[in-house]
Amino acid sequence: MNPLRKDMQMHSTLFPFTLVYRDTKIPDHELPDHFHDWHEIVYVYGGNGIFFIDNTVYTMSAGDLFVIPANTIHRAIPDSAQPVTSTAIFFRPPIILSETLGDPFSYHRVMEETAKNKIYRFPLAPSHQTVVQTKIDILFDEMNRQQFGYRSAVVLELRMMLLQLYREVFQFSDHSANMDSLGPRWLNKALHYIEENFVNPISLHELSNQVNVSSSHFSRVFRQMTGMSFVDYITVKRIILARELLCNTEDNIAVIAELCGFSSLPHFHRTFVKHTNSTPAAYRRHTAPFRSAKSTASPSSSLPPSLYSRAQQPL
Repeated sequence: MNPLRKDMQMHSTLFPFTLVYRDTKIPDHELPDHFHDWHEIVYVYGGNGIFFIDNTVYTMSAGDLFVIPANTIHRAIPDSAQPVTSTAIFFRPPIILSETLGDPFSYHRVMEETAKNKIYRFPLAPSHQTVVQTKIDILFDEMNRQQFGYRSAVVLELRMMLLQLYREVFQFSDHSANMDSLGPRWLNKALHYIEENFVNPISLHELSNQVNVSSSHFSRVFRQMTGMSFVDYITVKRIILARELLCNTEDNIAVIAELCGFSSLPHFHRTFVKHTNSTPAAYRRHTAPFRSAKSTASPSSSLPPSLYSRAQQPL
């Protein structure tokens, strides 16, 4: 099954915020692998399950906070006997833009740190669980009652939540303590290899040999743990990178297709439309109003570290 691009367009572009409050997950009703242009924060109240995010499979349990930056593949799989109850907060990056005020802190810092470290699960201490739950309750109340100025109130509360998360969860935390991913060691090794090399040709046969399992076993476990095939996973990683380059650089579309590992411009065009319901040019035009001052960054700024040299080579 191909990952979905979750459609968030029903929500106002002037106020790109929504939340799903204290929802008990039912396995049959959960989305397959999907990604979207919105940041997402998920807080777990109770229950059990697993959460596949980007290239790691995590457990889900009470007090866990998951931070999912925009354009990140993810999929929740609740336990059928003890399904997860959680709140999911969705917001688009422009809603938290603000003046720097001479302070190096930015409300985007939480998402930037998460994307840089590629660690998405943060078990919260009991005292911080209370803080997060209170913030979520306030956000829900403002959205539910919609009193005068509720949108401004929501933005203020969201910004305070992000500031507190950075201070208490990110700034002084030991990221290595959260690396308790599930799945066999060979699968984690394969996922990390793909993460560093997905713009290059990777064959199932070669990678399965590299991690010392048969191709059939590799395919079966890969799909079971991630919800998609080996080929689909690599394709979507390339599409997500292409979206980032289209949004954050001014590079020619043919150059972006090459950087992302597509064999030809027509192949890139067909694949992009299939996964996003938009042409690359239309996607670039659509995201133009949301580009930040960093949109002039070089292509290599969005590439995995081991692929910087490829971006610097003449095409």
